[in-house]
Amino acid sequence: MHPSVLRARIRNGTHTTHTSGVSQDYVQANLVVLPKEYAFDFLLFTMRNPKSCPIIEVLEDGRFESNYAKGSDIRTDIPLYHVYENGRLTDKKQRIDDCWKKDFVSFLIGCSFTFESQLIKGGIPLRHIEENKNVAMYKTSIPTEKAGVFEGPTVVSMRPVPDSLVQKAADITSLFPEMHGSPLHIGDPREIGIGDVTKPDFGDFVGIKEGETPMFWACGVTPQAAALQAGIPYMITHSPGHMFVTDWKNEEYLKSN
Repeated sequence: MHPSVLRARIRNGTHTTHTSGVSQDYVQANLVVLPKEYAFDFLLFTMRNPKSCPIIEVLEDGRFESNYAKGSDIRTDIPLYHVYENGRLTDKKQRIDDCWKKDFVSFLIGCSFTFESQLIKGGIPLRHIEENKNVAMYKTSIPTEKAGVFEGPTVVSMRPVPDSLVQKAADITSLFPEMHGSPLHIGDPREIGIGDVTKPDFGDFVGIKEGETPMFWACGVTPQAAALQAGIPYMITHSPGHMFVTDWKNEEYLKSN
């Protein structure tokens, strides 16, 4: 499905679920929307934590069309949004144009869903896609570097990979530095503060079979954890796993790097 068709389906309410495995050859992005007064602190936070928060695009206050998706509207083209007030998740919405303000600054952040198509092409199975589930995501004991009011734990996504393909998966994802790049951790989840890997903080657990190794990549849900800890008055993000899909092809991205 071409991303423009997918975005139209999202906008009219036809597609309401996660975007993992959808429009696989195109770059997907996380979204963070903030009042302008917090935008500099957040930009500094992303610069200090580039593994978790690799910036693809910043839309100036009031703008809602991405340069990477002609005719798009970030207020309506994501299947599900989270609204945070004073550090609490207060609402989940299918569109945010009804609460949009002219001083909102929007950040599009690289997403690991982007490199999933390359993993599949490399012969690496991804069970969450095979089972049509959201990827499993966890808060870790790895702290982010503070910037202004923003700080909190690093969030990671996990994919079980056959032992013989672990190095290949690491090599493929390292080609996507703006989509979180190489794994942040490989192996025992307890080493990064995940006490029970069967109970993700976000998304769905799909099991780790004998002969498989859990691989963990930094995740763009990290800003949501920072928002909860900072308790800022207002923030809108994508719901974990529900991304903004651009018209930027993975092949074009790879050629530009």
